[in-house]
Amino acid sequence: MKHRYIVVEGPIGCGKTTLAGRLAQRLGAATLLEDAGANPFLPQFYRDMRRYALPTQLFFLFQRVEQLESLKQLELFGKPTVCDFTLAKDPLFARLTLDDAEYQLYSQIYGHVKPRAPVPDLVIYLQASVETLVARVRKRGNPVERGIDEDYLRRLSEAYTRHFHGYDEGPLLIVNSERLDFVADAGHLELLVQRIDGMRGGREFFNRA
Repeated sequence: MKHRYIVVEGPIGCGKTTLAGRLAQRLGAATLLEDAGANPFLPQFYRDMRRYALPTQLFFLFQRVEQLESLKQLELFGKPTVCDFTLAKDPLFARLTLDDAEYQLYSQIYGHVKPRAPVPDLVIYLQASVETLVARVRKRGNPVERGIDEDYLRRLSEAYTRHFHGYDEGPLLIVNSERLDFVADAGHLELLVQRIDGMRGGREFFNRA
C-alpha cells in the first residue's frame, strides 16, 4: 500500500467519517475514528455553546490524544490506517468556541498533552459549500446536532479553509465533495482511489465535473 497513514478531514457534514470507512475497506486498512457520541458534554454544547465550550473541547482533546497514542508504532508494527481526524483540528475548534482566557488555558494543556504521533502520509481535505453542509447535517438527523446553525458551520468552514491554505506537513489532496457520493456510488470511490494513486505533488486537487 502506497500510504500507511491517511487522514480524511473537513468540517461537520462534509462526509469524512463515511469516506474514511469506505476508503479503509477498499484499501484493506484499519480505521481510527472519532467517537463524538462518547463526549457527555456535546449535547449541552450544541444547546449552549458559550457555557459548555471548554469542557466539550477538553474532553475531545484528551480523547484524540489517547487515540493517537496507538499510532506511535505504526511504521514498525501497525496495519495501514485511515483516520477521520487530525489533532490540529482541536485548536481550530477551540479558537472558534472559547473566549480568550479559556483559550489560553486550553493552549497550555494542549502543549502538555500533545503526543508525538506520525505525520500522515496523505491528508484528504473534503470541501463543500455551507449550504451543502447544512443539508447533510439535517439529512442525517442526529438529535445531538439539531443545535448546529448555519453561522457556526460557516465559521468552521472558513477556519478549515485557512488551516489547509497554509498546510505544508505532507501531501494534501483537496477534494470538492459537492458531486461525490461515496455511499451510493462505488464508482466515485474508485475515482478517488485512482486520483490518490496518481498523486505526484505535495498539494493536488480533485474536482469531479
